[in-house]
Amino acid sequence: MIAHVFGVVAEKFNNAVIVDVHDIGYEVQVSTPDFERAILGETVKFYTYHHIREQAQELYGFSSLAAKKLFELLITVQGVGPKAALAILSIGESEQVRNAIASGDTAFVSKASGVGKRTAERVIVDLSDKVGLATHYAASLVQTELNTNDEALEALMALGYSLNDASKALEDIPNDLPTAKRVTLALRDK
Repeated sequence: MIAHVFGVVAEKFNNAVIVDVHDIGYEVQVSTPDFERAILGETVKFYTYHHIREQAQELYGFSSLAAKKLFELLITVQGVGPKAALAILSIGESEQVRNAIASGDTAFVSKASGVGKRTAERVIVDLSDKVGLATHYAASLVQTELNTNDEALEALMALGYSLNDASKALEDIPNDLPTAKRVTLALRDK
């Protein structure tokens, strides 16, 4: 499986980005926010989900590990395939989508192209308890975007922690320690 691609943005079209990795171009389907951030000629890293079907293989890319994990949760919902999950992630930043699901905002989720009210309700019912609200950041207004520079936070979320639990586990651990040490200390405290 292809876990991530790191290379230069060679082309952009229809919410797909061609990433040139050592003279091999990978076509990666991305959400609208990631598509808008990708700049031709710039280096980019996408965490990828490699979707294999009988007739095709597709790469879905995400600028953060948290967005990839949310995508993987979305495709577990009955009636939500990779294209619908990507459409849901295209209606806002991944933390906006996560908070909308956690708070039961069916209207926000149903704004996604091809996602009706019934599917949005199913997403809310199936995932609201799994994604958790970003309540830890409520004091600093409303957190709508994950700090993608904090690799320890993303690592804990990749291990199954909610954003809130991962943030709490790391709050007393110094940021200047190496990522592996911060994750080890956070896991040890649990």
